[in-house]
Amino acid sequence: MSYMELSNELDLRQITCWNFKRKVQNVMQSSKKYPLTGTVHVDEFMIGEYEEGKQGRSSDSKKRLVVVALEILDEGVGRAYAQQIEHASGEEFKPFFNDYISREATVLTDEWKGYLPLKSEYPHLEQKPSKNGANFPEIHIHIMNIQGWLRGIHHHCSKEHLQGYLDEYHYRYNRRNNMDTIFDNLIKRMVEFNPSINKPVD
Repeated sequence: MSYMELSNELDLRQITCWNFKRKVQNVMQSSKKYPLTGTVHVDEFMIGEYEEGKQGRSSDSKKRLVVVALEILDEGVGRAYAQQIEHASGEEFKPFFNDYISREATVLTDEWKGYLPLKSEYPHLEQKPSKNGANFPEIHIHIMNIQGWLRGIHHHCSKEHLQGYLDEYHYRYNRRNNMDTIFDNLIKRMVEFNPSINKPVD
């Protein structure tokens, strides 16, 4: 639930619930120790309201741009990671690739030119037409699920805190098959993490 709903449910101040929520999100950051392997699909998407005349990868849009990578398995989908970026360029994509994708992985993207510079470091990177998502159905479903979660529960997310929401979503998503241990793991991380204070701006 959102921190405002939590405040109403528990009759606590919103700032108290906000700081608690941010602490939880902080410890949900990836350790970056387990890069995606095998076949990995990569795409970008926008977070924000519709803007007339601003479509796709428009650089002057008020929307926030996110790059996401998803493992494709024989029996379905595996892990995933997402990161907020400023521009859909090789310079912006490179840190995300280096942090979350193995260089041995077979990486599939659409034909956006921003991925071209990465082929020197990721020799198995392939590009093919998106066909409005038809060639990448799994990752487009993943993107729609993220957008639906943000709109349905949180309604709005500021640029400053978007990465925390992406970390929260993927922390739970990547542990969906280990729900019996996820709570203990989260509590351990929270106890060990340094205190932090954040003001609510969402």
